[in-house]
Formats: sequence, structure tokens, C-alpha cells
Amino acid sequence: MTVSYNEMASESGEVRRHYYNFRDWLQRQSADTLIRKRTEADLVFRRVGITFAVYGDDAGAERLIPFDLIPRIIPAHEWKTLQTGLQQRVKALNRFIHDIYHNQEIVRAGIIPAEQIFTNAQYRPEMQGVDVPGGIYAHIAGIDVVRAGTGENGEFYVLEDNLRVPSGVSYMLENRKMMMRLFPELFAQNRIAPVAHYPDLLLDTLRAVGPQGSSDALTVVVMTPGIYNSAYFEHAFLAQQMGVELVEGKDLFVEDNTVFMRTTQGAQRVDVIYRRVDDDFLDPLAFRADSTLGVPGLLSVYRAGRVTLANAIGTGVADDKSIYPYVPDMVSFYLGEKPILNNVPTYQCRKPDELSYVLANLPELVVKEVHGAGGYGMLVGPASTRAQIEAFRAQLMAHPDKYIAQPTLALSACPTFVESGIAPRHIDLRPFVLSGKTVSMVAGGLTRVALTEGSLVVNSSQGGGTKDTWVLEK
Repeated sequence: MTVSYNEMASESGEVRRHYYNFRDWLQRQSADTLIRKRTEADLVFRRVGITFAVYGDDAGAERLIPFDLIPRIIPAHEWKTLQTGLQQRVKALNRFIHDIYHNQEIVRAGIIPAEQIFTNAQYRPEMQGVDVPGGIYAHIAGIDVVRAGTGENGEFYVLEDNLRVPSGVSYMLENRKMMMRLFPELFAQNRIAPVAHYPDLLLDTLRAVGPQGSSDALTVVVMTPGIYNSAYFEHAFLAQQMGVELVEGKDLFVEDNTVFMRTTQGAQRVDVIYRRVDDDFLDPLAFRADSTLGVPGLLSVYRAGRVTLANAIGTGVADDKSIYPYVPDMVSFYLGEKPILNNVPTYQCRKPDELSYVLANLPELVVKEVHGAGGYGMLVGPASTRAQIEAFRAQLMAHPDKYIAQPTLALSACPTFVESGIAPRHIDLRPFVLSGKTVSMVAGGLTRVALTEGSLVVNSSQGGGTKDTWVLEK
């Protein structure tokens, strides 16, 4: 049986150096203490309202995302490599999005087939030729990273690029606050890089891409679909942390080719909208006519360069799973550099030879919808029954262009406090990369953990939990 890379201990059981201090502390904690602290965390999270909704849940209840007390710890040298690789990747992705909406040089060079872009559901012809401030389209990127391999051969891979409306950063921040509340002594004993300044960094990024340049006078708002959205807590949290207004589409209107916000003092011009509303619903005059979430006329103001949207309309074409296999080529093409972080090997089922391989090896592969998210619409071969595999095979054969496939990775594991005690569970990591005048990040991210033994699905909608992520400063 293969053993996944363990973040805390080597295959022989020896604790890794960056976990020494934490191991010594953990050995002094009783199970009763940890249970009491976990209960306290749950009570605080529920009181503060840190919940999420699951679409399609018949009960319609808000759920807590389970919080684990044992942090994921990353040493300084590993973080430096990750950070440099992520900044490189996001720079290339922004260059790609600008290119496809302008000269399309990567298509002319034969690197990406034209049909992969222009027939993509996320491609927005309305953005063709539109210049956005600084050429930045993905101002906020959540890049999912995994460490995969067995034994001592763990290597970081990028699993997914989230460039439309990436979520989860509020949990990164609240997890840190909770750990500092529950175990303040740990932060005296360890040099842990801070993450609390993320809202300030986000606001600086948004102001830097305003239509009038960087200025404290710019009006920034967070635009939410409303209280029934699964990530509403995060929308409200980020607006409050940045000290800006949280608005819905009905709070905004267009007049004189300008976006205004309704306030008790009258109309106020809006310069930057950090929108958490999907493209289709942003402007009923341009996209879905039945949308009640958007602002009529918003696209025309945006195209005129009189308001900034973060992230930009049409950004989703770059985080589609059918485009993902080409990101290393983008790094080489646009930056002239070798990718620092590798992709997971990926089979494109639209290609007949690769489809044949996938169909012959379904029990060993993970198959994903190219537009899928949240752990839905996918097959995890090794965890599926024969009936499930055969049912999925029929879908795959009917619409091969809608799927990609990847080997089942041996995701790294981290000790986790579960009902049976402390046991390894598989994890991933979503760092958040901000692009404005510079490409910046806080040292950390959202670590998600698959709480079910043996499970590789970490999504909260599929029963996953979260951990605090510590990046050691030395």
C-alpha cells in the first residue's frame, strides 16, 4: 500500500523540523482539552455567523465548515518557492486574458486551438478590444495547490486556477483569529507570518486599478448577489474589514455613463466594484435579461473605462479546466520562463487518443467537468462503484469535450483531530494572489481537509473542513 506524503512526519515517523515546536506543545495537550477547545470554536463560529449554504440541500440549513485545531505548517523556504511560482503563474494568466481579447497571439502561434477559446462558455465577445486598467483581469486569484507523491517524494502541483469570483479568504482570516484566541501561547512560541493585513492589501489592490488611478478618493464597493448566496458571509466580512459598502445590484444605477450608489445622502459615484456576482447576471441589458442581481447599463460604463470590475468580465475563460493544460505553455510564451510550479498531468477527453486511454482506465482516474466546481460533476475512479463508473462512462462517451481526466493523486496528509483522535487526513491549499500595481500575497492560504478517512475530496460542500495555515518566518 502506498503512503501519502505526511506534512508533519517522515515515513519513518520522525517529526519534520518545522513541526518540532508544535509537536512538543501537542504532546502536552489532553484529549479533553482539545475537545473543549473544538467545542468553543464551533460555538464562536456559529455565533459570529461563519456558515455557508449548500445549493440543492433540501433542508436549506446554514452549515458550519468544520474547523480543525491542528494547523498545516509550511517552512519559509517552501513558501518562497510557492509564492514565486504562484506570482509567475498569475502574471501569465493575466497576459493570456489580455491577449485573447486583443491580438490573440497565442492562437496565431498555434499553441492553443482557437475553438478552445472562442467556443468556451466563459469567453465574452463583448470584451474584445476593451482595455482594462493595467491590463489586469484577475485581480484576485485563488490557486489550488496540492502536494502529491508517496513517502518522502512530495511535490507541489497546481490543481486548479480560480479566477472568476474565488472564495474562501474569509475562512483563512477567521481560522487564524480562532487559533490566536484558543492557543495564544503558540503564537509566542512560533514565528508565524501574519495574514490579518489581507483586507488592507486587497483594498490597496482595488484602489490601484481604479479608472482614475490609485487614489484614496476612489469609491470601492463589494457587490453581492444577496443574503441567500452560499458565500454571503464572506462578502459582508470583506466589505466590513475593508471599510467599504456592501451593495446589491438594486443599490446601484447607471446615469451619464457613470455608475452611482444610492445612499441616504444621495447618489455617490462608484469607481471600483469588487463583484461577487457571475458574468451572466451583471447586466440584464447585455447578458441574461432575466437577471435581477445586476445593474442595467453596467457593461457600457465598463467598456468606456469609467468603472473597474474586479475580477474583469470574461476572466473565466482562463480558469476553465479545458484551458488549464495550456497554462505552462502560457508561462513560456508570455514570460519566456520555465514554469516553477507544475500542472497535474491532464488528459483532454476531446482528443480521441486521450479519450481512449481515459475510457480504458476509468477506475484509476479522476474525471472532471471542464466547467465544474465545488467537487460536483466528477468521478473519483478508485472511490467509485462499478455501476457509478459505467454510468459516468456513458456521459463521457456522449460528451467527451466536456471532460478532462487526471491520475488519482496521493494528496499529502496532515494530522487532524477527528472523532477517533489525531489521524492523518488529506489536504490541499488555496493561496490568494492579488494583482494591481504589483502581484502580491499574504504568507498563507486556506487549507482544506477531507475529514472522511481516505477521502480525497476537500470541498466544504462535500463535507470537507478547514485548518489554519502557518508559514514560518524562519
